[in-house]
Amino acid sequence: MSEIASAESKSVFTEVPRDANYFKLRMEIEEYLYDEAELLDSRELKAWLDTLADDLVYFMPMMFNVKFGEHATRERTKIEKEMSWHNEDKWTLTKRAEQIQTGVHWAEEPLSRFCRLISNVQVTGSRTNENGEQEFAVRSRFHVYQNRCEYEEYNFIGKREDIIRRTENGLKLARREITLGQTVLLAKNISGFF
Repeated sequence: MSEIASAESKSVFTEVPRDANYFKLRMEIEEYLYDEAELLDSRELKAWLDTLADDLVYFMPMMFNVKFGEHATRERTKIEKEMSWHNEDKWTLTKRAEQIQTGVHWAEEPLSRFCRLISNVQVTGSRTNENGEQEFAVRSRFHVYQNRCEYEEYNFIGKREDIIRRTENGLKLARREITLGQTVLLAKNISGFF
C-alpha cells in the first residue's frame, strides 16, 4: 500500500471484481490518465489544474539503496516526516505552473518538450469517502521523456499510485504518489509534472 493511502485509510478500499464493469471502469480511468498526459504534454497547465481535486496530495519520496530485508521500512522517505522530491498540494502545484507560464523560470526557459507514456493501468480498489463520493485506487507505470535546449535529454521512469475521485464535475485526481526507480536524480531538475 502506498504511503498516502495508508496515511489516510479512514475508509478502506475494497477490491474491485475483475468483471465487465471493472474493464469499463478501467477504460474510463485510462482515458482520464491519457487526457491528463496530453494536457501536460501540450502545456495546457491551467486545464490540467482543473482536473485536480482541491484537497490534492502530490508526493514523490526519495529512494535509498538499503540492505536486503529493509526495503519496506527504509527504501523510501516518509510523507510529512522526511525530505522528498515533492510533497505538494493543489496550491503549490498551481504556483509552480503559474511560474513556468511567466517565461521567467530558470529551469524552464526555454520550455522543455515533454512526452508522457502511461501504461499498466490497474484499478486496485474502490471506496466511498466521507462526502459520499466514490474513489478509486489506481496503479500505473509511466515514462516521461524531457528534451530541453539542444542537448539536454532526460528519462523518468517509475510508477504511480493514485486515488481518483468521481465528482459531479467528472473524475479528479485526489492523491498521487510517484516512485522513481532512481536513488540519484540524473536530471538537472524536476520541474515537470508526473
